[in-house]
Amino acid sequence: MSCRGVQKLLQGAGSGPAGWTRTPATYCCCRFRSGPSRARSGPGTGSGPGSGSGSINVFNREMKRRQKNWAAVLKDGHQYDYLREEVGSRVADRVYDIARTFPLALDMGGGKCYIAEHLSKQALKLGRRSEIPTRSVVADEEFLPFRENSFHLVVSSLSLHWINDLPRALSEQIHRVLKPDGVFVGAMAGGDTLYELRCSLQLAQMEREGGFSPHVSPYTAVTDLGNLLGRARFNMLTVDVDDVQVHYPGIMELMTDLQGMGESNCAWNRRSMLQRDTMLAAAAVYKEMYGNPDGSVPATFQILHMIGWKPHESQAKPARRGSATVSFRDLAKVSRTGGADRS
Repeated sequence: MSCRGVQKLLQGAGSGPAGWTRTPATYCCCRFRSGPSRARSGPGTGSGPGSGSGSINVFNREMKRRQKNWAAVLKDGHQYDYLREEVGSRVADRVYDIARTFPLALDMGGGKCYIAEHLSKQALKLGRRSEIPTRSVVADEEFLPFRENSFHLVVSSLSLHWINDLPRALSEQIHRVLKPDGVFVGAMAGGDTLYELRCSLQLAQMEREGGFSPHVSPYTAVTDLGNLLGRARFNMLTVDVDDVQVHYPGIMELMTDLQGMGESNCAWNRRSMLQRDTMLAAAAVYKEMYGNPDGSVPATFQILHMIGWKPHESQAKPARRGSATVSFRDLAKVSRTGGADRS
């Protein structure tokens, strides 16, 4: 694809906020880094640029951008990549399970291209070209600067859980930029992620301070994810859950690694500091409630995987209601008949 051809995917130069860089992508994948947010500058509810009326503004997107930028320039930043590497490999496996090729793909919130690296390794094992060319476009995941019907595939790994308006991001961003019969393959932290840390901090803060405030980000429940994808007009949905458990020497090592990943809490209602005695109490509670015999503590990351297809007339459709020729009441008879034949 020519440089001019990919430039057509980008919207007009005047459509984005000041400070965005628009590097033309001439390759198969586009890598996203978190860019300046156009979300509202304060907490609460209400309307904002690109937001539906009454949408909740949970996260400080500008703070999340600073956290990710800080983590990206750490000299030893590679030692904090283990979770993104693991989840990126699982997303890549799901892409390879789809029996088709994707001439142009978008990696939304791609960071260091964890998904593309694992796709390259899979291609090398199969004797195919082992490198996926990648270009980077700095943008905000909530405001994709691409035209409608641009990509055959959109992937995302551990980025969507920091989006304020997830229903809108799925419908008006990801669904919009996909071509008809294109597929979205994503993974996000959700549900019970870091429940050990959350419970330990809450119990310690209640005991030492007489109350608690949230120190762990809220996450989307798996029971809501299928409804969100359906409302975004995706077809042939697949949702499944992976529990990834990592063991740490203690609570401080866990929180240090979260900071190194750029995954620190950025909710508007967070408390900026924890008292020293509260942290010591939380460490003791963590070890007492969840500690392993060897002295380490587990941290659970619940990863929600999702696959959804943009509708197209060539896709399989459910049969007309009432057109079945066999009743479920006859299944027991079929089973008994089959057993008799085998005997």
